[in-house]
Amino acid sequence: MKKILNYLFEHKSFSREGAREILTNISRGIYNESELAAFMTVFLMRSITIEELLGFRDALLELCVPVDLNGHNVLDIVGTGGDGKNTFNISTLSCFIVAGAGGKVAKHGNYGVSSVSGASNVMELLGYKFKNDSGKLKEEIETAGICFLHAPLFHPALKNVAGVRRQLGVRTFFNMLGPLVNPAFAQHQLIGVYSLEMARIYNYLFQQTDKRFAIVHALDGYDEISLTGDTRIITNEGEQDWTPEALGKRKVHAEDIYGGNTPEDAAKIFMKVLKGEGSWAQHSVVMANAAMGLFCLEKYPTYDECFQAAVESLESGAAYKTYQQLIALQ
Repeated sequence: MKKILNYLFEHKSFSREGAREILTNISRGIYNESELAAFMTVFLMRSITIEELLGFRDALLELCVPVDLNGHNVLDIVGTGGDGKNTFNISTLSCFIVAGAGGKVAKHGNYGVSSVSGASNVMELLGYKFKNDSGKLKEEIETAGICFLHAPLFHPALKNVAGVRRQLGVRTFFNMLGPLVNPAFAQHQLIGVYSLEMARIYNYLFQQTDKRFAIVHALDGYDEISLTGDTRIITNEGEQDWTPEALGKRKVHAEDIYGGNTPEDAAKIFMKVLKGEGSWAQHSVVMANAAMGLFCLEKYPTYDECFQAAVESLESGAAYKTYQQLIALQ
């Protein structure tokens, strides 16, 4: 690691193969926590290159425990995290609304590192048991339309850096990798990113694939459609700025989508919204993200039709029913 760090301190970057080799060694537990912390910190001081990101991704996918969902066409809605905004679990709630509207969702997630409550925190509190058994995950998809993939169970390297990431408590390049390494190899993805630079990197990467995708970045810094201001949305067809009114009927305020101070607070907000008992602003933000997810799945030809389907899923109780079906299988 000393050689690697000295190389980085000279402002050099790694080739794709070099990056792949380093992350493979991380997954084997070759480096200690101090070395890992120093390595991750370098990428907070300079932007990661596309070659490095590709190499890190290659290693994680080569080493991952793959999930076979029996040919189901699935969507992942995932944010990079690291926006420092501490919203409630908008992406995870959106997944249940998509499933309630008839979509199939394989949600990839982890514990919160730079936020109070990540997807894994809230799913665990709500009674979901993490697993990497393809048979059980397939049963969840077929019964409830949704399964949850807790990242460390599928990616050995993530398990080895979990402690360091938690201690650092800041965004690292592992936040960028999460949306690229869904072990179910989701063909449809809605990705929320914390910066326009990251949006452009993801756009470049996803354009090289056959995935149907939408990359979203709220221009005031959120890594999801926040409705607190305009949102840049990049899809297979190009990019466009959308107003809160176009996406969710009206603008909301930052305090309206605050996620609380503890994972328990986040779980309470989650259940309130899922039961259709949240505030107008909370519902609107979740429905806007779910609608964009349905649009990625090509469930309906227009965003407005997708939004109506999201409204119906939440207000009819279909989204809550998917949660009940999922938890009954645990």
